[in-house]
Parts: sequence; structure tokens; C-alpha cells
Amino acid sequence: MSDLADLFPGFKSHWIDTEAGRIFARSGGSGPPLLLLHGFPQTHVEWHKIAAQLAEHFHVVAMDSRGYGWSSAPRSEKGELYTKRQMGLDAVSVMEQLGHIRFHLAGHDRGARVGYRLALDHPGRVSSLAVIDIIPTLNMWEAITTKRVNAEHWKFLSLPAPEPEKVIGADPIAYLENTLAAWTAEKDLSAFDDRALDHYRASFNDPSRIHAACEDYRAGATLDLAYDKADQAAGKKIECPVLALWGDKGLPAAGHDPLAIWQAWATHVRGQAVPSGHFVPEENAEATAKALISFFKGM
Repeated sequence: MSDLADLFPGFKSHWIDTEAGRIFARSGGSGPPLLLLHGFPQTHVEWHKIAAQLAEHFHVVAMDSRGYGWSSAPRSEKGELYTKRQMGLDAVSVMEQLGHIRFHLAGHDRGARVGYRLALDHPGRVSSLAVIDIIPTLNMWEAITTKRVNAEHWKFLSLPAPEPEKVIGADPIAYLENTLAAWTAEKDLSAFDDRALDHYRASFNDPSRIHAACEDYRAGATLDLAYDKADQAAGKKIECPVLALWGDKGLPAAGHDPLAIWQAWATHVRGQAVPSGHFVPEENAEATAKALISFFKGM
């Protein structure tokens, strides 16, 4: 940890005990609580470009999800410990121990999947929800199956262990950097601060975290998908206000109307495309911060 740059100056560090083990989080600012959840293959550091600006209006908490960054990586074999339901309970535990029963939540990528699952499972916890560059897991698998989107990494990462782990483990840094570059609008690493990349490399260059990331995707192909199907069949919807943001060059924008999809899952939704690839908080920090502040301050 000491070899990596502190990209959250003035923020506190926390190691919080949960059922998953220790969860790492940073917190700073004052105002209504706002939880930030990162995606794959990143860590809480993905919020570093906008955290200080958000902290001018909110008490910001940015945590590493189980299996990522500096948080514990519980051993799991078929995704059972990496469902978004389980990861949502980690978020509840972290926020409770920091004194927050109800909070705003912004999630990107896998973190957004944790966020919408938490809003469905525990509506009393989430005041309002921002989901960045995703559509719900059920819709995403439907789009993959019908070939409306090309998301081969979903299929690859959810293959049974140890097949993807062996492929990634042969050169994890190359896999990480190729993935990051391929999902940006510019198809390179120019959107990322070198110091942030060092954090991502340190986390991903660890076999236990490579396995955890694959377990995250295995859960997405099985249990998470089943939860979405059950909620859809029951007509269950997200009750809190939802903001959907997506990169105009990201996967959700390919062959979809992301806003219409989210309107089928939630009762109060607004949204917009942002000039960006997949990594919206880093590729277009200014637009991301502006949209999040406007949305959450209006709640």
C-alpha cells in the first residue's frame, strides 16, 4: 500500500470487518452520505478524478468490493460468494459501520450491478441510485445471446475454473491493460492517470483476485441472472429515483435504448449518454461529476 500514490488526499482510510472479511474504504467530505462502487477490472481508485468535487456536497465513501483492491477475497467456486446480492450486503455493512443507514449510491460497471440489486433487495437503504454504463444483467445476457452486442468477455470470464484464470494468469498485466484500453473511446490508456494504473496493476497481479473477478462474472451468468428473472416475473421495480449514464461509445449504447431499458426496471428514471467509452468516470470526469451532483443534490 505504501508504494502506491494516495489519490484521495484528505480522505480517511477504513478497514471494516464484514462477513466477507475486511473491506477497505476511503471517506471524505460532508453532507448526505454517498457510496461509490467501482467496476471490473478496477478498484475504488477509479473515482479519484471526481471524489474531491463530490466531497464538496456529500460525505463520500469509496470502497473496494470483495475480491478487488485491498478488500478480502473470500474463496468461492461457482460464484456463490460473489453474487451482487452478497456484495450489496457488504455495502450495507460498510455504510452502517460508518454511521449511515440510508444513502445515495453511484456504481459503475459491476458496482452498478451491486447497486441496482441492493436497491431491489433493500429499498429502504438506497435514497437514490446512479448506474453508469450498464443495463441490467438479464437484458445484457439477452443482448449477448441475440448477438446485439459483442461482449465475449462475459462468456470467457464466466467459464468454469480454472480455464479463464489460467489464461489471464499467464500475463495478468497485459490482460488488464489490453482490457482497459479496448473499452475506452480512444482504444488506449490515455484516459487513465499513471498512478491509478499502478493501483489497478497491483490488485490484478494477484491470483486470488483474478479468481475473484472470474467468480464475479460466474455469479453474473447464474445466480445474478436468476435473481433478475425472479424480480422481472414478479413485476418488482426499483422504487428510488434512478439516474442512468452511459458512454456514447460503450456497450450499453450498442443496439439498445438504455434509458428505455431502465424505465422498465424502475419507477422514476432519467438518463443520458456521455461522450465516453466504458470508463466514464475517468474518460469524462467533468461530465460525470456534473451529472451526479445535479442528480443527488436534487433528491
